[in-house]
Amino acid sequence: MPFIYRNLTLSPNFAEDDLPALLAARIGLNAEELLDFHIVRKAVDARRKPRIKLIFTISFMLTDATDLCSRVAGVPDLEWQPEAKPPLYMPVVSHQRIVIVGSGPAGLFAALRLAEYGLVATIVERGQPVEQRALDVQQFWRNGMLNPESNVQFGEGGAGTFSDGKLTCRSKDPLIPWILERLAFFGAPPEVCYLAKPHIGTDRLRQVICTLRRHLLDRGFDIRFGSRLTDIRTQNDRVSGVVISDSDELPCDHLILATGHSARDTYELLSQSAVPLERKPFAMGLRVEHPQELIDRIQYGGPRHPNLPPADYAVTWNSASSGRSVYSFCMCPGGVVIGGSSEEGGVVTNGMSGQQRNSKYANSALVVNVTVDDFGGTDPLAGVRFQRHWEHQAFLAGGGTYHAPAQNILSFMGLPGKGRAVSSYRPGIAETCLDAALPSFIVATLREGISDFGRRLKGFVSAEATLIGIESRTSAPLRVLRDEHFESVGMRGLYPAGEGAGYAGGIMSSAMDGVRIADTIAARLRAA
Repeated sequence: MPFIYRNLTLSPNFAEDDLPALLAARIGLNAEELLDFHIVRKAVDARRKPRIKLIFTISFMLTDATDLCSRVAGVPDLEWQPEAKPPLYMPVVSHQRIVIVGSGPAGLFAALRLAEYGLVATIVERGQPVEQRALDVQQFWRNGMLNPESNVQFGEGGAGTFSDGKLTCRSKDPLIPWILERLAFFGAPPEVCYLAKPHIGTDRLRQVICTLRRHLLDRGFDIRFGSRLTDIRTQNDRVSGVVISDSDELPCDHLILATGHSARDTYELLSQSAVPLERKPFAMGLRVEHPQELIDRIQYGGPRHPNLPPADYAVTWNSASSGRSVYSFCMCPGGVVIGGSSEEGGVVTNGMSGQQRNSKYANSALVVNVTVDDFGGTDPLAGVRFQRHWEHQAFLAGGGTYHAPAQNILSFMGLPGKGRAVSSYRPGIAETCLDAALPSFIVATLREGISDFGRRLKGFVSAEATLIGIESRTSAPLRVLRDEHFESVGMRGLYPAGEGAGYAGGIMSSAMDGVRIADTIAARLRAA
């Protein structure tokens, strides 16, 4: 009979090996009476800096539950936990053909879930497998040679492959443990299952993706890299096939469209195919980069203890006059700023970190909400044009070589003091005024918000901080409309999925969306 104990606190000065003895003393037992002791959740409490605490939730069993239950009855923070039973996936037998376009989190987890039912699919990915993709990305970062089909946005694993690999999600959905457990099974660190702010890191995530690919291949999946969706065939308003790279046609009864938020040519294809789309707000802004040591001092009230993770932050500010908001997005402790371009003549920034988060820098996007009225057009692709225009302006501001325009935060804010633009950004930065790289309403709102952040986080606005532009791919600028069964309202058999379809924001929510679609398809095939 498992028990859960909550709010077990530990000073960073002590090791996690001390937890069993600490818990036993807390509930009046001997440590040897605790069985199957494992951490369910671990979080950092930095509210009373510099007195930082680690807070744990623990699961354990008792050597003799019938004798000891009465001894622990009524202990605060202790509760009995019904033993969870693993879900059963009844096999589904069907000859209907499933195609998944895109191998990001939505596509890969849809495939994994289909495999649980004994189903197979063809996965179509315009980019390259992660091994080749990593080489293409490194070439871009070294010399600015962009491969439009294999880059930070396109390729196996999706955009999250070159990111911090965050696995946080505000939802309490029961799918979350399943997804985290599958990631750990394929090679993610075991602690992703219990950390309050889990992350994989780009280095470990690539290994996970390779293992996951072999798993799908062993189960009969067909994975086609370097293959771009160029047309969708229909019969009686239902998907009947897909055309790949203008040449190969695959028959298809169920099409999971999980292309990510940067497949702009796919958006154009959907628009031409009369698939209902609508404009969607998103956010745009800059990356800010600080020394990690500075963020540690701000958040922990002093130097970081070796048993504490690199500090992060989350900030937001709302303008009473304009109604705009500025907020941090995709904060990367111990990370680097990277070039995320996927189109010629556009500069896009993103943040990335490894599993250890051991870079000397910390970075985060600072973005402003962009409404559909800002797009300058009423058609569904207006937001795409808005993004593309400002990415090109950033390209020009950086000198036309994929160097990102950058400016010391003091200079950007018009404050006295000396500071030059210093950044980990690859391929490189061009120090310049950032006003030309963004719409004036974003620049003005950023300055107001950063001023507020500087008051709340002492040292945030200093000569040590650099702003790098632009952050434009925070989410999809449109939504592919679908019904309550995840199916396109204008084309049966088409299932728009994940972040690119406008229904997710990050690895976990995208993966959950893919799983739900796979469950829906499996249920339909079973009922057929």
